[in-house]
Amino acid sequence: MPQPMPRPMPQIDAVVFDIGNVLLEWNPQRFYDRRIGPDRRAALFAAVDLDGMNLEVDRGAPFAASVRALAAQHPDWAEEIALWETGWLEMASPAIPGSVELLHRLRAKGVRCLALSNFGIDTFRIAQRAYPFLDSFDQRFISGHLGLLKPDPAIYAHVERESGIAPEALFFTDDRADNIAAAAERGWQTHLFEGPERLKTRLEQISLI
Repeated sequence: MPQPMPRPMPQIDAVVFDIGNVLLEWNPQRFYDRRIGPDRRAALFAAVDLDGMNLEVDRGAPFAASVRALAAQHPDWAEEIALWETGWLEMASPAIPGSVELLHRLRAKGVRCLALSNFGIDTFRIAQRAYPFLDSFDQRFISGHLGLLKPDPAIYAHVERESGIAPEALFFTDDRADNIAAAAERGWQTHLFEGPERLKTRLEQISLI
């Protein structure tokens, strides 16, 4: 019997980038290891829900006030918690050069590029000042401004609606498997980010660069 013809891949109308750990590194543990040592860092993260506080910032809570409120709740760790505010940019660094280069190459070829990231309102403003490439996107969908977090399906629906692009025409790269799975469930084309070289290979395979 004749083999069925492979289905053609849908045209991609935009590449959607996550930011943290795709375009710039995000590693609070490494930052605290340098500042207070691995053992004290482990004790801090066990005693204080820094990740939970950061998630609320990403949902739209004020950055400085959130850090200071958490410090007030944990006076024994107040000095260390304060470092989350004063050292935030060091936690969100450095940029990942290979990924930034891919963003610029896509833009140079006229490919529409979007950002979809769990990021606070205030912290994104800090990052914008430090990383000019964050202003390179055609549209940015930042969780703090939307009050929605990946992998909530509502944030992907918002991107589709506001960009005017059909799900199957969106190509999304993110370093978290749960975020990728939620996008794929909606019909987005996806790539689990495991470094800029693999992303470059995938973009070449689909003739975007």
